[in-house]
Amino acid sequence: MNDTFTQLEFALANIEINIKEKLTAESLARAVFVSSPHLQRLFRLAFERPLMSYVRSRKLAASLEMLLQGEERITDIAQEYGFEYERSYIRAFKREFGLTPTEIRAKGLITTVSPPLQLTRANKKGEGLFFGPEFVMIPAMHLIGRLHKVPFALSSEMAPRVARDFWINDKEKIGCQRDDIWVGLTRIPPLLTDFTYYMPSVSVEKGTQAPEGLHTDSIPATLCAKFHYIGAHHPFELDDKVMQAMYDEIERFRGGLRHESPDDWYFERIVESDIGDDYCKLEWFMPMPTLDATGLDLPPRDPFVHNGLF
Repeated sequence: MNDTFTQLEFALANIEINIKEKLTAESLARAVFVSSPHLQRLFRLAFERPLMSYVRSRKLAASLEMLLQGEERITDIAQEYGFEYERSYIRAFKREFGLTPTEIRAKGLITTVSPPLQLTRANKKGEGLFFGPEFVMIPAMHLIGRLHKVPFALSSEMAPRVARDFWINDKEKIGCQRDDIWVGLTRIPPLLTDFTYYMPSVSVEKGTQAPEGLHTDSIPATLCAKFHYIGAHHPFELDDKVMQAMYDEIERFRGGLRHESPDDWYFERIVESDIGDDYCKLEWFMPMPTLDATGLDLPPRDPFVHNGLF
């Protein structure tokens, strides 16, 4: 069961089938024939939440039916859904729903629950998985990197090469980077051209001077559509066909918007702690259309062109 899609699909099904059992990361990992650390890392990269936090949410959601339909004691419901102690069930329940089981039962409230996570074949891209969009507000970022003028015709060849070069040769020269995040920033010139500006970079404090040969740039706090990919390989090994399939998904989403974002940039991001020789997570952020002071959509900008990650 080496396939990332199959491992996670089977783990999700296993949780639902055995929702009343005492599930652990170890028992779920055994069911899909992987190590517990591997499954927990894979789950966090894919769904951006801890595995056992999700298991707890699903158990609590499932227990609501028994809580609201009958007169069973709270201690019996806790044991039915694999909680060793009534107090641990009540504590987890209140963190999840804001009220104790007794309070929700007494008030008869409609309660929002965490639905089961699902994977479809649309998520599968090669040996990895692709997710999105979700909508996030990114903070302002100040960047130092190496700026390249990338012709459209050479983007699939040139952008991956210069990003690798920066990663290997330049990143360590910037000793003042704020975090372990790598950003690939693309800017589209305001006039119709046959190229974009592409800058592999790292985040720094505002006002930091760039070393000789490198450049600075900034991104404002912005509402963005976010997509992400996970794979069982190092990011340098990402297949070009898989990358193109992901770009096609992003383009389909963008094509469905009433208006394109007026902003002239977009970026890719890698958190170094999310990559290794046999796993990776890559993220894409695209500014969303905004409204002007009259509430009318701002006019669209020039067509979106993606340079690729590596």
